[in-house]
Amino acid sequence: MLTLRPYQKASVAAIYDYFETKKGNPLIVIPTAGGKSLVIASFIKGVLTAWPDQRILILTHVRELIAQNHAEMMGLWSEAPAGIYSAGLGRREASARILFAGIQSVHKRAGEIGHADLVLVDEAHLIPGSGNTMYRRFLEKLRDINPKLKVIGFTATPFRLDSGMLHQGKNALFTDIAYEVPVRDLIDQGYLCPLISKATGTALDLKGVGTRGGEFIARALQEAVDKEAITAAAVDEIVKLGRDRKAWLVFCSGVDHARHVAEAIRDKGFSCATIFGDTPKDERDRIITAFKRGELRALASMGVLTTGFNAPGVDLIAMLRPTKSPGLYVQMAGRGTRLASDRPLGKKNCLVLDFAGNVTRHGPIDLVRPKTPGKGEGDVPLKTCPECQSLLPISASECPDCGYAFPPPAEKLKPRASTEAILSNRDPQWVKVDHVSYAKHRKPGKPPSLRVEYQCGLRTYSEWICLQHKGYARKKAEIWWRKRNDGVIPKSIDGALTWIKYLAIPVEIHVRPNGRFSEIINARFAPCPDIQTGSVPSATARPGVLAGSTPTSVSMTRAVMTRAAIKPEPIFAAAPARTFARGEKA
Repeated sequence: MLTLRPYQKASVAAIYDYFETKKGNPLIVIPTAGGKSLVIASFIKGVLTAWPDQRILILTHVRELIAQNHAEMMGLWSEAPAGIYSAGLGRREASARILFAGIQSVHKRAGEIGHADLVLVDEAHLIPGSGNTMYRRFLEKLRDINPKLKVIGFTATPFRLDSGMLHQGKNALFTDIAYEVPVRDLIDQGYLCPLISKATGTALDLKGVGTRGGEFIARALQEAVDKEAITAAAVDEIVKLGRDRKAWLVFCSGVDHARHVAEAIRDKGFSCATIFGDTPKDERDRIITAFKRGELRALASMGVLTTGFNAPGVDLIAMLRPTKSPGLYVQMAGRGTRLASDRPLGKKNCLVLDFAGNVTRHGPIDLVRPKTPGKGEGDVPLKTCPECQSLLPISASECPDCGYAFPPPAEKLKPRASTEAILSNRDPQWVKVDHVSYAKHRKPGKPPSLRVEYQCGLRTYSEWICLQHKGYARKKAEIWWRKRNDGVIPKSIDGALTWIKYLAIPVEIHVRPNGRFSEIINARFAPCPDIQTGSVPSATARPGVLAGSTPTSVSMTRAVMTRAAIKPEPIFAAAPARTFARGEKA
């Protein structure tokens, strides 16, 4: 039985919440390996359970994703009325109520596909910004059939190279980010595998490589990178640092470059195959299957394996492809974040070897945001540990990998934003909460927020809950509130302050250093005994009322916790019938 993780449940609820108040095209942002397929399947099952007459179309561009999403749907709901329309998979089941389709196969067949109530787009960042594309034309024709069509995008990277955020700009198809969970949070919570990086002695020389459309010119890039001496040196480092790792994935700068890299790896005594966009389907399937089984140590690719490629065992990624695209960079690194539960000892981490300067160019993958078009470019400040060559924030005083202590600076420098190689600051810690206080916080020009301060021994940690904001800020505030009380979520800070005594208080908070400050990334709540019966309340009745507390301050050392008689909100029933009802008049 497939079970949704907490953030997956929250993402499904966010879709319903969005359509209760808005009519746009929302985005759901879940990191690579975060389980978008299960979220999509769960959402579809919920919709058809509540509204059986709905027709749902799931679009993507890669046949592996089509098959993967369909398999996830059938695994969750074996009786699902689901079909596939994909030339690559040899199936054209156009009349299925739930239809998983490839955009290349259906973009000229809107009439054959017919009426659809919902279109879910997986890997939504690959929809070009231009209005005249396969996706845009197809969606326009579907809207001609059903003007009430709703479109929902799913992606790990909500931005494009040329136009910035997917929901911003003149031609944006999507209108809002309804839900986003950071990759850092999923790593810290154990749902994704950590990434580590080591400085490489080999670096690619990009002098003379021009830019077109915001990206390196492909032919010039390959000519600059595909040098025998550079390839040999890079492969030497891959072999040296990856000898004890089981599955290497190498991203290359061209077809010839990938072939030369694979040949160099084989010359070192390790098996390696190549995959390109034009690799025949049967051969591609055979190679990927052999790689997943451990029969191949390495894959060298060009232009593929950045989306729709699911190989949990990947524990080394070598970037020999420079890119100016933050999305491509994140997608490449994300191939190593899957957990390898099929291994006897799992997989402790995935090593990223960046010969291409992508980490310096874009920063940690959990902090990447696209540069505003037209703005200047600059590298992220990093430093290298002299003992183990880990790439670290410029502000790090100690290497978290080997324990090396950096000497103190000779003089006090102006603090700078803390960044790290492939992930931002590591080593969050759980700290015990002694006391919590709440206050209304005002900032000029912004709606007020709820300031929450946690007294933990001699340290105080703060967070700001934006209940009166809109969009994703409000959504995060709702998630925060639901963890502490399953009742009605207040719309104002004044309203929230009247409910403070009904909030569960965490016994510990998860704190991560972030530059000069610290951020709170999670909280733990103790089971709450029922005062009358002595039993532990159910999971749907969260501990809430705090006897002896004031509206704005609660002490964990003196408070007596009892059950809150507040009915929890169901996930699917949150949406009114009008949300997805077909043919309803406006």
